[in-house]
Amino acid sequence: MLNNPKARTTVRATIVLYIGVLATLLITTFYPAPVEGVSIPLMLAVKLIPLLPFAVTVFRGHNRGYIWMSFVVIFYFTQAVVSAWLSEGAPGPVILTVLTFLLFTVAMIHLKVNRPVADGNTP
Repeated sequence: MLNNPKARTTVRATIVLYIGVLATLLITTFYPAPVEGVSIPLMLAVKLIPLLPFAVTVFRGHNRGYIWMSFVVIFYFTQAVVSAWLSEGAPGPVILTVLTFLLFTVAMIHLKVNRPVADGNTP
């Protein structure tokens, strides 16, 4: 539920970043080359399944889903930073680092903008 007209903008930005993170995770599975000896479906499952349950909440702009998604995104951000450091700035991990940072930040901005309106009856 969107409580503010500005929340539409933050929802759109979050949707774009969410899809960007999923696409980056998908692309980095195959590029530059898949890891030998590891099942591609298993790799995709480990990368994508933790984020996929949040698709509905991201597209609807639900605050509680954004909060839980942000907790999960922190793990992706941490892994991307470590990968970027160890690979000495490879494009995939760097892009994932930026996208996860932006996704977390925009989700937090959405939560700030989309606060429920007080009804005036509470002190």
